[in-house]
Amino acid sequence: MRRALPAVGLIGAGIAIYGAAQALGLRRARAAARARLVTLPVRRIALSHGDVAYIDCGPQPSEGASPGSVCETILSVHGLYGGYDQALGNVGSLSEYCRVLAPSRFGYPGSAVRGDGSPADQATVFVFAERLDRLGIERVFVLGASAGGTPAIRFALDHPERVTGLILLSSAVPWPSRPATPPGHVGPPAIMNHDWVMWLPSPFFGPVLGMDPQTVHGVLPLSERRTTGADIDASITSQDMAVHFEDYPIEELKPPVLLLHARDDRIAPFAPPAGHVQSSMHRYPDLTTSLFPTGGHLIAGHGRQLEEAILRFIGQHAG
Repeated sequence: MRRALPAVGLIGAGIAIYGAAQALGLRRARAAARARLVTLPVRRIALSHGDVAYIDCGPQPSEGASPGSVCETILSVHGLYGGYDQALGNVGSLSEYCRVLAPSRFGYPGSAVRGDGSPADQATVFVFAERLDRLGIERVFVLGASAGGTPAIRFALDHPERVTGLILLSSAVPWPSRPATPPGHVGPPAIMNHDWVMWLPSPFFGPVLGMDPQTVHGVLPLSERRTTGADIDASITSQDMAVHFEDYPIEELKPPVLLLHARDDRIAPFAPPAGHVQSSMHRYPDLTTSLFPTGGHLIAGHGRQLEEAILRFIGQHAG
């Protein structure tokens, strides 16, 4: 018993030191995240339901800078725990070649919610159609990342005349057939919606989730992302293609599609039985794929190859 006491004391001291180090790391990361958000050129536009926060950057159409002869516009649609900053980050340096619109979706930083926040509402009124009308933009390439793939697909189905091409990056995808039991809550448990709880396990994102541990820096501070937006994605957006399977007739999709995915993605698994990215590919009428053996969710470490694939796709379908 006496021998055990020093060991317990050492363990307790180690836990205290680790906790203090993590607290300091979180404080610094949160301060850096807030400082980064302040520097972004965020704009706001008042739509029929409320305000939308977005970033509009890159060459404008009059400047004529694009992979083709005219400037193309990319509408970047972020995923869970996102916002305009994540939407901008998902396109990398593509803003050097194309105009990029990076809005916050329903309930994310600076953007109001309409109705129950369904992907149809997001596509038609909130993020896409009405906003493009107000900005005088006729057509765009839509890039849907992760959970943002569902409203991106919804927009392409409902407004094909506005979509030159659909780009799916580690995206939620349609089901190959109607699931016998649609999924319920899709996303992290509510307890994860706090900076401290998200920060502590982040060093294990790689081995557990197949994600770069640095991903946590892109979702801080969760106080601005965790409630409405994340709740809508977990309870409505992420299961919409399963619950309303007949409302997603992918076989009738008119815009061409570029699917970018890593085979080792654990968040949106590529192959059965865990996932259905591969098994649903036959449903797209006009599909181009760029698949990576590694990279996990959002295909970390392959930024240059991703940009080349996207620019090649834009060059093929621009105009």
